[in-house]
Amino acid sequence: MIKPFHFLFFLFFLFLIIASAQAQTTDIARLEYMHIPFSKSKNSVSRYRALAQIPIPLDKEFNNVFVIGLQYRYIDISIKDEVPFDAQQVNSVERLEASLGYVFKISTNWRLGAQAGVRINSTLNSSAGGDDYIYFGSIYAINDMPDADKPYRLIFGLNYSTTPGRNYPLPVLDYSVKYRPNWEYTLGVPKSSIKNFLNDNHKDALQAFVELDNFFGNLQRPISIDGRTAENISLTMVLGGLGYEHFFTKKFRFFFYATHSVYTDFKLRNNDREDIYIINDQNSLYFRGGLKLKF
Repeated sequence: MIKPFHFLFFLFFLFLIIASAQAQTTDIARLEYMHIPFSKSKNSVSRYRALAQIPIPLDKEFNNVFVIGLQYRYIDISIKDEVPFDAQQVNSVERLEASLGYVFKISTNWRLGAQAGVRINSTLNSSAGGDDYIYFGSIYAINDMPDADKPYRLIFGLNYSTTPGRNYPLPVLDYSVKYRPNWEYTLGVPKSSIKNFLNDNHKDALQAFVELDNFFGNLQRPISIDGRTAENISLTMVLGGLGYEHFFTKKFRFFFYATHSVYTDFKLRNNDREDIYIINDQNSLYFRGGLKLKF
């Protein structure tokens, strides 16, 4: 159950997203709920997410844009199976994130961008500090070709964070192509999909996809199991399934995904990424839905 403070914080971000969407026609915003009922287990995970990226154009032609990013995630972890630790120590993980970005145009169809920020990823049993903070940065390029015979957008780059045990950058890749009037596909990390619009006005669409989803949280109170110490909790899932989208407008949509994982890894680890205790590894159902404003 969400604590009153968390619920008020979530409502604050909802207000922020609605307000910014009305003020800026180029905003990106999302409200989302996810639920995983683990197979062959009484355990479950639910995630509440709110995101807003607020663009501030520095010129009338939008050649230079400053972007303020804000994100909040609350992950409700319910561990009902018998485990060799106090499950109340890991009953939730919170992620609060703020970032600054800059995107600039270098030619008619090319833009370059950079982003840097800080996030708190933690069980937050007490005030944040030390390993609760993670710093991140990314660089990327965007090639947008809306007038090509087969319109496409290519985004690629690198993202680096100070997540414990991950001392290397991760790729950013998204290549979307509209190859027929009602068909488009996306190849990327963390998601690849093929989408079919069900009507010519593009109000409804179905998609099949493969996606990587995960979360990470620092344990403010490390857990000792058989003489070894767990310092963080993580969940990694590779998903394959179907999704539905309804477009209220060209930019504003509702989405719902009903999928099943093909890989599940929910566990406690130390800061060297060594496994301390596997909580769940059975492939499971996965549900996610929400509202998205995408430009």
